[in-house]
Amino acid sequence: MPQDHSSAQTFARLAAELHALDTVELTVDGVVQYALQAVWCKYASVVLITKSRRPEVVAATDTKLAELYRLQIEAGQGPLLTTIAEEATVYVPDVATEDRWSDSWSAQLAQAGLASAIHLPLMVAGRARAVLSLYSDKPHGFDADDLAVAHILAEHASVAISTARHNHSMTQAVDARRLVGQAIGILMERFQLDSDRAFEVLKRYSQDSNRKLRAVADEIIATRELPDRK
Repeated sequence: MPQDHSSAQTFARLAAELHALDTVELTVDGVVQYALQAVWCKYASVVLITKSRRPEVVAATDTKLAELYRLQIEAGQGPLLTTIAEEATVYVPDVATEDRWSDSWSAQLAQAGLASAIHLPLMVAGRARAVLSLYSDKPHGFDADDLAVAHILAEHASVAISTARHNHSMTQAVDARRLVGQAIGILMERFQLDSDRAFEVLKRYSQDSNRKLRAVADEIIATRELPDRK
């Protein structure tokens, strides 16, 4: 691969570009698009791991990848699942000679025109929260330099996804505080309550209805009334 692809300047620009993206979805899309250039792969994807540990494709350069992942999940085996379970990079140099998984897996990839692959865990807060997968249409399509660049890309992607998730959580928290504050203000005005008493009323309705405080606040703001207890 060309030498400038692995330069510190190139990856410094990558880091800046990824950190400028403010959502997880935009971040992972940036990762797969950059992977096509940085590693010279044919296809790339990022799979996020949900709280239930179920993989979810959130970015892919070809729709065929989602179907291949679905087949792996149904079969309960494959390199993507191994990467998640072991939280370690899985390199498949030649799909045709790979015997770690079922013959059907090899046949499915071969039919899709995929001949070699790299699956890298993206570590967030010490756990694999996503997997970056890179594919070539040639056997042994990745050399040592490609593998090194893929690992660097995965490290940058891990940090960027962690930052995007943190920013999203912070934004949600700020929004929730703002909505709760507005709802408290409405209760104070409507029922001549002080702020502490209004907050207690809001909490009680949240607990009694088994709904989040934010959801109750949303309804109060929309209706300017206390929600019906159900």
